[in-house]
Amino acid sequence: MTDKAYAWFEEQQTARGINVEEVKRKIKQFKIETPSWGYGDSGTRFKVFQKEGVPRDPFEKMEDAAVVHRLTGLAPTVAIHIPWDKVGDYGKLRSHAESLGLKIGAVNPNLFQEEDYMLGSVTNSDAAVRRKATEHLLECVDIAKATGSRDLSLWFADGTNYPGQGDIRQRKNWMQEALSEMYKALTKDMRMLIEYKCFEPGFYHTDLADWGMAYNTALKLGEQAQVLVDTGHHLPGANIEHIVAYLIDEKRLGGFHFNSRKYADDDLIVGTVNPYELFLIFYQILNGAVDTDEGIRQGVDSIAYMLDQSHNIEQKIPAMIRSVLNVQTAYAKALLIDHSEVAAAQEKNDVLAAEHAIRKASEFDVTPLLHAVREEEGLPIDPMEAYLMSSYPEEIKARGKGGASW
Repeated sequence: MTDKAYAWFEEQQTARGINVEEVKRKIKQFKIETPSWGYGDSGTRFKVFQKEGVPRDPFEKMEDAAVVHRLTGLAPTVAIHIPWDKVGDYGKLRSHAESLGLKIGAVNPNLFQEEDYMLGSVTNSDAAVRRKATEHLLECVDIAKATGSRDLSLWFADGTNYPGQGDIRQRKNWMQEALSEMYKALTKDMRMLIEYKCFEPGFYHTDLADWGMAYNTALKLGEQAQVLVDTGHHLPGANIEHIVAYLIDEKRLGGFHFNSRKYADDDLIVGTVNPYELFLIFYQILNGAVDTDEGIRQGVDSIAYMLDQSHNIEQKIPAMIRSVLNVQTAYAKALLIDHSEVAAAQEKNDVLAAEHAIRKASEFDVTPLLHAVREEEGLPIDPMEAYLMSSYPEEIKARGKGGASW
């Protein structure tokens, strides 16, 4: 970065009434959680292409995650998936993460990869299978207690492929029954983040198919249950920003699983297909952050930003670095929106002026700003280049192939 480039950027934004120092402060505070499974071999529905040097266990996943955080300053927590990250001593895993400057983030139960769950887990017509699934949810609560995790991220593959295959209303009640039991096991500091998905693997119906169903389920459980928005879990054309704004206003937006999709749940690197959508999501979040309702502001402050991506053909660590940097860039651009300008245009019903006030923030080159932030924090100006020039990519090749896989 040159001082001239940043000076020009600062002058430009100050002239617009933007407090650049405050923007920098917020960028430094912004963090995003990376997923342990994103460091291992993962794939599409067709094949997992094994890469050389992927972690062989959860402890090595933490070591890779620590590299991403050390270079970007953005990713101090790592989500775990059970049983993919099952270990004999979760206190030991927690200590290992903390020794690397990390914390264990959300705990994700897995209720979709066992033979018993072919026709559903907590909504299976077999009471023994439902019990098994519920016990796994309770196990994950205990794991969260051992790891010091606040959030439990819940996604269910439960659904049907054909009309009449299952009693939809009965399955709805079974879902609520299992989640109610899990909810009662939470400590007062924990949250249940309820995810939804429009289809897949169930192609006729999914038991939690959209944000409304997840929201309704959360309302019945209590304030510690909130909705998790996976940006890939929507039908083409869905207005995700609208969903985000609605949930913020209802004080029920718990978090995100960020990725990109072109057609369905493609699990691509966030910000690669539709970066403007990501920017607009942050616009709605930041609009909530300046709301006069203290409850809405507090809700926005507690949003968990997490990645959920499948790095199938990409090298894992570079893919993760690219992901967190893309999110940071979208957030930085959204911080340049002048909300008073937008509000003034809305008051006048000036459609184009309101749209322009938002769009022009997305068109600013925030590279000098992000370079300045990284310099002030003692981080590499270009984290990707710093990683590729380091010895770490060669060092991890000693792990060979066939490491941890989903």
